[in-house]
Amino acid sequence: MQLSNSNTAKAERYHRSSNPAALLVLQLRPRQWTKNLLIFAALLFSYQTMNLFSILNTILGFILFCFVSGCVYILNDYADRESDRNHPIKQFRPMASGALNPNVALIFGGALLIASLVISYYLNPLFTLLLAAYFIMNVLYSFKLKHVVIIDIMIIAAGFVLRAIAGGLVIHVPFTPWFLMCTMLLSLFLAIGKRRHELFLLQNDSTTHRKVLDHYSFALLDQLIGIVTAATIISYSLFTFTSGRTIHLMWTIPFVIYGIFRYLYLVHIENKGGAPDRILLEDKHILVTVILYVISVVCILAFLE
Repeated sequence: MQLSNSNTAKAERYHRSSNPAALLVLQLRPRQWTKNLLIFAALLFSYQTMNLFSILNTILGFILFCFVSGCVYILNDYADRESDRNHPIKQFRPMASGALNPNVALIFGGALLIASLVISYYLNPLFTLLLAAYFIMNVLYSFKLKHVVIIDIMIIAAGFVLRAIAGGLVIHVPFTPWFLMCTMLLSLFLAIGKRRHELFLLQNDSTTHRKVLDHYSFALLDQLIGIVTAATIISYSLFTFTSGRTIHLMWTIPFVIYGIFRYLYLVHIENKGGAPDRILLEDKHILVTVILYVISVVCILAFLE
């Protein structure tokens, strides 16, 4: 009971201290926006043709993708607001806590979605179709597909592939099939790690877990992680040789291997992996690896191609 009273007091303070504009921004879940940084991959690997126009287009594409993904969160939280009130963490979300009027959030989300699609048309009509497809796919995931075993993690991976394609569409450059394969496999790797972490938490609290976890086991998830880990490293290695860029991109392979091994360490030894976007910012080893990887790619494409 004391915990419940503490949570209630926290929710009341949250309600009083937040204004509607801040709540609407918070409802878009800006902490999740790091996932959309994948849009910049096309710009990174097109370093030699980079200009102010392509940079601005990529930034705008990133913002629009953040808005559209935020609209998915609004719809999801609107539908789950009653059940979220019984969740120890989700009860503090704007709608679940009662701080944000659900109808206001829904109207805001609809207007933001339409505006984002209209603006995206001027970047590339195909980008508009991609955003619409991403929105529809994630709505289906939120209401149905997240409960279907295997399909749930494949939908998550598909979302990252769409992000990678979006980066190419906004600056009108193609991606090699191997890069898209790498993106899909790495996304599967993160999604499986997330499910494993959720299964670990399930051992301590089975009242608020995902229904789909009933169909997973540690043995299955560990086997899937092993398969995807090997496939990711091989696919990225092949990408560095077949991307049409300099063969010196092969020197970035150790960064990819270390990053994956470090993440495996966090998943299996420290029982993390539930929030890949947070790990990117909180784990210094992975953050430094990503920074060094980006610097290496830029230097290789700038001076060795």
